[in-house]
Amino acid sequence: MSNPFSSLGLGTELVSALTAQGYENPTPIQAAAIPKALAGHDLLAAAQTGTGKTAAFMLPSLERLKRYATASTSPAMHPVRMLVLTPTRELADQIDQNVQSYIKNLPLRHTVLFGGMNMDKQTADLRAGCEIVVATVGRLLDHVKQKNISLNKVEIVVLDEADRMLDMGFIDDIRKIMQMLPRQRQTLLFSATFSAPIRKLAQDFMNAPETVEVAAQNTTNANVEQHIIAVDTFQKRNLLERLIVDLHMNQVIVFCKTKQSVDRVTRELVRRNLSAQAIHGDRSQQSRLETLNAFKDGSLRVLVATDIAARGLDIAELPFVINYEMPAQPEDYVHRIGRTGRAGADGVAISLMDESEQKMFESIKELTGNKLLIERIEGFEPQWWEQGGAKPEKPEMREPRQRNRYESAKAQREKNTRPENAANDAGAACGKIAGRSRRSRREHRTCALLQPRYRRKITLKIKCRLNISRFRRHFSNRTDALGATARTG
Repeated sequence: MSNPFSSLGLGTELVSALTAQGYENPTPIQAAAIPKALAGHDLLAAAQTGTGKTAAFMLPSLERLKRYATASTSPAMHPVRMLVLTPTRELADQIDQNVQSYIKNLPLRHTVLFGGMNMDKQTADLRAGCEIVVATVGRLLDHVKQKNISLNKVEIVVLDEADRMLDMGFIDDIRKIMQMLPRQRQTLLFSATFSAPIRKLAQDFMNAPETVEVAAQNTTNANVEQHIIAVDTFQKRNLLERLIVDLHMNQVIVFCKTKQSVDRVTRELVRRNLSAQAIHGDRSQQSRLETLNAFKDGSLRVLVATDIAARGLDIAELPFVINYEMPAQPEDYVHRIGRTGRAGADGVAISLMDESEQKMFESIKELTGNKLLIERIEGFEPQWWEQGGAKPEKPEMREPRQRNRYESAKAQREKNTRPENAANDAGAACGKIAGRSRRSRREHRTCALLQPRYRRKITLKIKCRLNISRFRRHFSNRTDALGATARTG
């Protein structure tokens, strides 16, 4: 029986590799993107994580590059033909692993470039020649600066998770790299959203791109069961432990907003005898890879991660995801829960929401269009939540207290000095009260002198001037006398 992928135009080498890996039917994004990419069109594709987008751009690209496959060992026979740019190291490493499995029947070379690893091996791979390079933006520019890589023969460039790269501030670096590439090339851009910056990037560097959008943007997977649990902030750690233990979560990713939160939650879980490790940008690349491998093989129970560090994680049949803290952006919620329910499998996503995270919850509902309900767990009922909706309690209204005699007299004095009452004063010729500035007192001399504070200041200034004048006259008289004495002597 023929594999459905062969009907998309893929050759026997790739189809046999897919069959060996258990690929049966193409996903919607693969079925829509592969024929257009094989035809040589530029693609602007909207695809969420877990939809099979890596195969959607790698398989047609490998089919087009197989004409360059050669067993020659000469580096000149293996120039860089395809460049894949990713926002994170983990995503780059995951794509490189997929490439390795796809090309096992093709004599094509590949390498991956990202920070945190020794550049010597990467440099050696580049100098030996490789047709496919998967790289993060920063490390690629490092190799370009050291002249370890030439991009003048690139035929296909892929921007994977372009929206995330723009969010991370890589737009200038991406433009710099795109300007190094040949003008005659194929550009495949995959993004979760078609925002204005994404469309501007496509307009500047793509040639009449075909748009591929198989599902509404920012939608969540129907296979993911979502729960929003209201809880007080100080109860989150206890509830997290209860969920992991009672639901028998043997493999779960816990998301936090910051690196500091990741470390705190990890320490607390370890203190409670739960197997947990952290992954974030401050960890070395070797440590991150070891942690990921331990989590994938099942020896690690809980992986605590930030949003960026978890990009590109592809865990087969991950059953649970917990949002210990709501994300900073509603789009990140879609990416987070997209770690589970992949490739048609079922998953559960649980979010712990405290009082300060209600606005983000409303933004997530508006973005995804899901009618998410707030739930409570017995024993962890939040103090701020009321039945029928998450509403903070109204502050208690207090009766105004009676003023004492001192406050009443002070209020009467303030009333008498207001501008609207100044006209009632017999001495206020212009009907205005002078301010404290010098110009105001000069323009309203009479009014200024009526105020005791100004009268006292003016009197003090006059006295000071008189004293200074007397001192100067006295000092000058003594100086003249001393000069006369000196001349006489």
